[in-house]
Amino acid sequence: MNKKEDSVSMDRLAQLWSSRAKGLIAEMNLQIEEATYSGVTIRMTFNPNFCVDEEETLLHGGALTALLDSAFGLANLMAIGDVQTMATLDLRVEYLRPAQTRADVLVSAECYRQTRHIAFCSGKVWHDGAAADEIARGSATFALTRGKSGLLEMMEKMGAQ
Repeated sequence: MNKKEDSVSMDRLAQLWSSRAKGLIAEMNLQIEEATYSGVTIRMTFNPNFCVDEEETLLHGGALTALLDSAFGLANLMAIGDVQTMATLDLRVEYLRPAQTRADVLVSAECYRQTRHIAFCSGKVWHDGAAADEIARGSATFALTRGKSGLLEMMEKMGAQ
């Protein structure tokens, strides 16, 4: 596969991931900033509905956890490719400081190791414009089912359209 085909494949995976968002993840209005084999960066636009204070500036930790989990899922898809299904086995988040601002939140995530049935991810969260001041760090493990049916098959159908 050449670099252009590789880029198209990455774009298709990212489109597929975005199109399958439901519930809370859809409400989070996540935007993919970067998606490659080595990792992803996702933006969550500021949403006062996810705040827990009257001034609507302090983000709820659950929104950050959901953001990390979703980014890890995309990182797995980008790194592995032949994932048919995945399930979060373990998700850990270290909250480093209050997420208190009206700025967008960014998360970077990577699948740093994979076996036939398990993927290991790590990531960090920060406010737009303040990458040096991390809000949170996370790690997760995922159970994987691999196979051609599932995501790769859906990508092929998207390519045919």
